[in-house]
Amino acid sequence: MKTVGIILLILGVIGTIMFGLQAMQDSESFSLLGMDIAVSTANWTPVIISVILLVIGLVLSSRGKK
Repeated sequence: MKTVGIILLILGVIGTIMFGLQAMQDSESFSLLGMDIAVSTANWTPVIISVILLVIGLVLSSRGKK
């Protein structure tokens, strides 16, 4: 269980970083009444799934048999 938890933890961290950076870069901005408005067009689903994997991996690796 601990090994599976560590693998999920690593995949969650990598996915969160990769998809998080991609999501932050996917934004459009436009000017309205002299103000710049930024609108995010990113798909946040992969980031959420990666964070869930990270949390599950953290729980499994901390509760796994030593």
